[in-house]
Amino acid sequence: MDVRQVTSVEELRDAIGAIGHYFGGWPTLEQAEHFGKNLPLERMHAAFDGEKIVGGAGAFPFELTIPGGQLRCGGVTVVGVLPTHRRRGVLTSMMRAQLEDIRDRGEPLAALWASEEAIYRRYGYGMAALGTELTLARGYQALRPAANADVTVRLVSLEEAKELVPPIYERTRLRTPGMYARSSDWWETRILDDPPDRREDGAAKNVAIAELAGVRAAYALYRVVSKWEGAANAGHVRILEAMGDDGPELELWRFLLGLDWVGNFRATHLPIDHPLLHALVYPRRALLRVYDTLFVRLVDVGAALAARTYADEEPLVLELEDAFLPENSGRWRIADGGAERTDDEADLALDVTEAASLYLGGFGASELVRAGLVRELREGAAARADRLFATARKPWCPEIF
Repeated sequence: MDVRQVTSVEELRDAIGAIGHYFGGWPTLEQAEHFGKNLPLERMHAAFDGEKIVGGAGAFPFELTIPGGQLRCGGVTVVGVLPTHRRRGVLTSMMRAQLEDIRDRGEPLAALWASEEAIYRRYGYGMAALGTELTLARGYQALRPAANADVTVRLVSLEEAKELVPPIYERTRLRTPGMYARSSDWWETRILDDPPDRREDGAAKNVAIAELAGVRAAYALYRVVSKWEGAANAGHVRILEAMGDDGPELELWRFLLGLDWVGNFRATHLPIDHPLLHALVYPRRALLRVYDTLFVRLVDVGAALAARTYADEEPLVLELEDAFLPENSGRWRIADGGAERTDDEADLALDVTEAASLYLGGFGASELVRAGLVRELREGAAARADRLFATARKPWCPEIF
């Protein structure tokens, strides 16, 4: 198979069609052009069998928030191989070409949401963040903290939201590992558009803004899905995205959970450490489900480890194995202020997939040792790694890309 970057919108359409086949259909040329507003042609690889495209793998150019800063990252997307060409090494060839391209572009990280999570560990991706979904029946939405009367909530149009919402998102992003910067095209075509064919049961997208002392402090995107069974409303509020400054964000949730004429409230892709778990009077009624969200790949281990900050802790030496990109293998010394190759004796032995699980602070080394995935070579090394990689906020990615 020949794997190369696509050179036309027609090739982009066919490359996206490889994964589109599993989601119900091939994209039109217009849909491919729409998708291409955020994905440059040179960031889409395709596998060719002769002149026919049989697989595709794209990568958005991201700025990803990491502990203590930001880092360029390939946001891997629309990866698929046609069923006629499975089990023939097509995916492996595309993954290698894509990761080498990401590395050559100076992006030390790659990240993705996995449709099938077992696949990508073969290529060095590790589970880096968890998320939750919530279903809360009406009548159990009361919050424990007293309401803050100084916070007001107002509804704005999708057009107004293009100016009002992005600054709130950006403030949240910069303090939350796992989130990425959104361009104006991203907001326009992926977040604040509302085509009728993408609406849940025809329900339009609404935007609410919470303000404190005249400052726009939190926002929410949601739909009110109306459904009646007999004389009772069995509809729901679908909360698509809600975030902002501490305090006003909770008041925005008080507004959302107080909407009338619905049977329950539903939200997906919430952070694992969402304050609602503590704020709800009846947290058990929230029916939380935990699932994997963001997977991360350390493409350039040295650059990635050196870019993030660490707790002030005794240095730690990792014995790292990377079978797919062997240039990353070796011993790495990590301390507050950086990371570098070393010949010092190692404290922990692990694969690059588990290094990715540690990287954003989503998981601790001690739990990976208990899972049999990390080996502690020196007593107490896992506990030191826990402290070294710890973050104040759990990593969170609010959007499938």
